[in-house]
Amino acid sequence: MNSINRRSVLLAGLGVAGAGALAACSSGGGSGTAGGNALVSPTASAVRAADLKRKATGRRKNVTLTAAPAMIDLGGGVMPKTWAFDGHTPGKEVRLSAGDTLIAELSNQLPNKTTTSIHWHGIALRNDMDGVPPAVQSAVRAGSTFTYSFIAPDPGTYFFHPHVGVQLDRGLYAPLVVEDPKEPLSYDDEWVVLLDDWLDGVTGTPDEALTELKRGMAAMGDMRGMDMGSSASPSSSDDGMGNMGDMGGMDMGGSASPSAATSGGMTKKFMLNGATSELLGGDAGDVKYPYHLINGRVAADPDVYTGKPGKKVRLRIINAGSDTAYRVALGGHRLTITHTDGFPVQHQEVDALLVGMGERYDVLVTLGDGVFPLVALAEGKNANGLALVRTGAGSKPSATVRPKELNGMIMSASQLRAADDVRLRSAKTDVTHQIKLTGNMMSYNWSINGKQFDMAKPEANPIVIEEGQRVRLDFVNTTEMWHPMHLHGHTYQLGMSGPRKDTAIVLPKKTVSVFLDADNPGQWMLHCHNAYHGEAGMMANVAYKA
Repeated sequence: MNSINRRSVLLAGLGVAGAGALAACSSGGGSGTAGGNALVSPTASAVRAADLKRKATGRRKNVTLTAAPAMIDLGGGVMPKTWAFDGHTPGKEVRLSAGDTLIAELSNQLPNKTTTSIHWHGIALRNDMDGVPPAVQSAVRAGSTFTYSFIAPDPGTYFFHPHVGVQLDRGLYAPLVVEDPKEPLSYDDEWVVLLDDWLDGVTGTPDEALTELKRGMAAMGDMRGMDMGSSASPSSSDDGMGNMGDMGGMDMGGSASPSAATSGGMTKKFMLNGATSELLGGDAGDVKYPYHLINGRVAADPDVYTGKPGKKVRLRIINAGSDTAYRVALGGHRLTITHTDGFPVQHQEVDALLVGMGERYDVLVTLGDGVFPLVALAEGKNANGLALVRTGAGSKPSATVRPKELNGMIMSASQLRAADDVRLRSAKTDVTHQIKLTGNMMSYNWSINGKQFDMAKPEANPIVIEEGQRVRLDFVNTTEMWHPMHLHGHTYQLGMSGPRKDTAIVLPKKTVSVFLDADNPGQWMLHCHNAYHGEAGMMANVAYKA
């Protein structure tokens, strides 16, 4: 594939999804305070009424999840101490059918009086089961239990994880698959592919990493990211490419070193320097990770899927990482994208995918004969995760293998289109909120609309919407870094005809416009799914007016 064609596919609209919508729709309303109006509480009658509208099968799926310290085996002799569900990372897959009720008892056995919760990422569930303390529930205290009970309304690929501090960056996560009882796809087998960046119990803990990051680059004597970005005015007519130029034969690995560095007399144990990616618009990430995992295994000792040549397999790809986007490819194969974030799209055949934190993609692949590397390139970080597909004879590839597909046709959500049956109906936009992404690495003060979210005061500066409205959110990234923006309890549509998503990449200095129907009353977090950005303050409360 020549570089011109490849470049034309590379994330052409990633930073400006819905640019036409930006020009076509007028802005109404705005973000800010509730103006003295009461907000719908997580236990309000409106929440219960919305739950009664969900189609239920009457079937119940019961699971017990124990969050506790564990020593886990990541392969290759790597056995860190971490926190995990029932001693395993990833945790055991939970699978049920659309309309089934999940009843999950969480037992908190974490040390040092540590509280926790479970957020059911991507599920449009009832508000009081969303797992965000203290906004929608009390934190689950150490030594106690909490039972989540909700209908899983939409089929798709999801996952679950805590929503307390940076606990996501430990081992507390697992896949959640909601099957479609009328599955339209035809395939022979499934393989869940769960991606993660790992430091816990190896170089330190996520809390130690956050403490270092919060000092900011100014304190570390590093002047990277001096442009604060607060006055940026992204053009809605930008094609999203910037000055990417010819990317033929691109080496997107960056030059980040995994070793600790010193600057200004302070040791940088966790802060990452030199991680750059043209796909991500520049700065690729903040955190040094010694390992990148696929299904809980290091690249030197990978997970292996065993199949037969000619069989069609559905891969459910989940990025559970905290600071890393992954470029995913299967050597010797092309991938047919069928879903993103649980919702079907018009099928698209590609060589590789760019998957931000919190995003999920379903793809179909017809297996060849031999041994093939499934590589998750840590975008801009000169590292990768690896798993193997074995259908016949062949030798194991090296842990650092780079199949040519990684530099072929690379796709992100902005190039996809929603399947006809899930595209939002045409409707007038009732309210538009500008969601300005603000902050910088110098002081590590990530925020939305210039305000760092305070979880102790979740109703302080709500983004107010009303039930029944067609809502437009304009993500305006004024910063020098990319952000995967995740909305709880809803899916939104990228632009006028893009895919239905709950997490979308917003490139530096770009604007992404999304649309949603306000049909799930309550109070819902909207945040960057970089665990460290979100915890530092890039979060807001999208709250329904009572």
